[in-house]
Amino acid sequence: SVALGIVVTALMQAVLAAAGLFVVGVPFPGMLTALVFLLCVAQIGAGPVMFLAVFWTYWSGASGWGTALLVWSLFVLSLDNVVRPILIRKGADLPLLLVFVSVAGGLLAFGVVGIFVGPAVLAVAYSLLADWINTRESGDGLGRRSDFPVAADLR
Repeated sequence: SVALGIVVTALMQAVLAAAGLFVVGVPFPGMLTALVFLLCVAQIGAGPVMFLAVFWTYWSGASGWGTALLVWSLFVLSLDNVVRPILIRKGADLPLLLVFVSVAGGLLAFGVVGIFVGPAVLAVAYSLLADWINTRESGDGLGRRSDFPVAADLR
């Protein structure tokens, strides 16, 4: 589900970036859109392409279109921080805050690979902890002090 979240988010960003590049009239919008998609999948993001397009638009003298593309670029870039964790969360039964923390922590700890490893490790740990808590609360004999000889002697 992590890979699906990354690819779908990259596709959304590429399509929206393409719309902005096409409307503003930036040359080679198809090639730039493909580059945006590849950069988004590689976890670099659409920023380099979009900000160079904004710079080109201002440099060509169309400051109104440059400002419009800048605002649109900020919207496109913000999708990465909102849509990806939501899509990852749909694939895993985890609270959204834990998904945010696992993606950020995995990225900081392991780099790009951590974006996949962080949520996977957290999902396993969360599932084990939830099962352990449910087992203790169900009263099936696991986790009671009297079941352990050392704990029974300390009473």
